[in-house]
Amino acid sequence: MSRFFAKTPSLILSGILPGALLAALLLTTACSNSKAARDAAPQAMPVKVQTAKAQRVDDTTDYVATLKSRDSAVVMPQVEGIITQIFVHSGELVASGAPMMQIDPAKQQATVKSQDDARAAQVAQVKWAQQNYERVSGLASAGVVSKQDLDQARATIDAAQAQLHSLEAQVSEQQVQLHYYQVVAPRAGIVGDVPVRVGDRVVTTTTLTTVDRPGSLEAYIYIPIEKSAQLKMNLPVQIVDASGNSLAASRVTFISPQVDTATQTVLVKAQIANSSDSLRTAQFIRARVVWGSQEKPVVPVVAVSRIGGLYFAFVAEPDGKGGYVVHQKPLQIGQIVGNDYVVLGGVKPGDKVVVSGTQFLIDGVPVVPQESSS
Repeated sequence: MSRFFAKTPSLILSGILPGALLAALLLTTACSNSKAARDAAPQAMPVKVQTAKAQRVDDTTDYVATLKSRDSAVVMPQVEGIITQIFVHSGELVASGAPMMQIDPAKQQATVKSQDDARAAQVAQVKWAQQNYERVSGLASAGVVSKQDLDQARATIDAAQAQLHSLEAQVSEQQVQLHYYQVVAPRAGIVGDVPVRVGDRVVTTTTLTTVDRPGSLEAYIYIPIEKSAQLKMNLPVQIVDASGNSLAASRVTFISPQVDTATQTVLVKAQIANSSDSLRTAQFIRARVVWGSQEKPVVPVVAVSRIGGLYFAFVAEPDGKGGYVVHQKPLQIGQIVGNDYVVLGGVKPGDKVVVSGTQFLIDGVPVVPQESSS
């Protein structure tokens, strides 16, 4: 056969081959060229795909919040002085009104005694003025003294009695002040850290300790002013750990009507039930505010590539000839839910997203999509 085709040009030129044979020969050559062209075309690559499905996703933002307790009291002295005794220890349970510390009362005791002695002297003065008034009153009735003398005696007794009332009030005030030299528990609870020691001098701004009563806490969340328009009462709030696991659930119970001028934030409070006693007062925690929820497609994390700070994914789409080709789509990525990215734009529900072998793909390559089981 090869010798035949080798001689063909000369036979054609010599006019030996008939017209029908010549047409058959040309057709055979054209078919051979077409088959070679098909063999040279790229073969469709099998790829694993996963159909993007719409999922209800919460629109959330995480903020650093501070826990505070409404059942925690900071104990400060109401007087100045030297601590002479400490009756409690950190972690001890105390009853309301139980003695906690003693501040040296010697100076105040001397003041109370001095005031009490002055009151006693004034009592004697009142008694003398009363007796003098009675004597002058009797003489006035007999016409021995003038009415002016009687009025003067009456004024003297009134002044003495007023002075006595004043001294009694001062004595009472100093006695109350004396009670402040013994610091007592403002409520029942657990004693916190005791930073002072016997012999320390304290003033009215010195923190002696705290008394905490186990119970609910409040999360103080500072929301940027840009998000304040979305704030509303009863907005869901979740307390989460560093891994994103929920520790407690609550809702917004307070929204400040004012903006913090220093930070340009709005204070929001949410009550946190601390039944397991796993949270502490003054603890920094992560508060997740749930603004709302909506249906958004999700794609596996392994299907997303990051190039130059932008996110992309390959999507298998019909080519109109019964096959599929892949196209690289830019994505707008939201938060991660489990092992999936929430897609805000670029992929719609029902798209076949390539989940394996993306490093070997280029835009427009034909593929054979195989649905992934996971």
